[in-house]
Amino acid sequence: MKVKIDKTWERELNKIFNSNFFKDLTNNVRNEYKNFDIYPPGKDIFNAFNLFPFDKINVVILDQDPYHGINQANGLCFSVNKGVMLPPSLKNIYKELKNNYDNFEYIDGDLSHWANQGVLLLNSILTVRKGLPGSHKEIGWEIFTDMVINLISKRKKNIVFLMWGSFAKSKIRLIENIDKHLILSSTHPSPFSAYNGFFENNHFRKANDYLKKNKKNIINW
Repeated sequence: MKVKIDKTWERELNKIFNSNFFKDLTNNVRNEYKNFDIYPPGKDIFNAFNLFPFDKINVVILDQDPYHGINQANGLCFSVNKGVMLPPSLKNIYKELKNNYDNFEYIDGDLSHWANQGVLLLNSILTVRKGLPGSHKEIGWEIFTDMVINLISKRKKNIVFLMWGSFAKSKIRLIENIDKHLILSSTHPSPFSAYNGFFENNHFRKANDYLKKNKKNIINW
């Protein structure tokens, strides 16, 4: 599997890509695509890294693994392709955005416009078998994405990390130089937990307030 990724990210992640671990990971992924229906499409696996250069990163949003339904996953966490019905978690994200900004409106569930502004929409596990959530948990992706989170925290400053749910919060330990970043955590936007702390967390407004304070471009959510 040849990694097609923005040149600036490729430069930052080059040591990882050339490691024996990553070679084993790509062999595992290649075999999965050969033998099963896997999401997202191969061309979109690294989509989160292809919509903005490394130097422009402002925000990291972390989730677990891609949507496992037909034509949903597009390589960006929580995001779905244009024309696809909004998943429940994304509906709740939009509800919270409306709580933060009265004038918020959306067209569809494609969050590419967030990524274009420097929001890394990262699934900890980048692929999944059709209809089987968590099916690639042991394939090796978490080692890679853990390295990415740690690298960002060391190489950049004034990054907003939005960590929703127990899984994402377990990754806070990877963030170094915590005093140089903003970490916002709450329950997950899933319908099972959104009313226990996600709604009214005001994370989107708090993120923009922090970016503005540090003379960075705010996000047009």
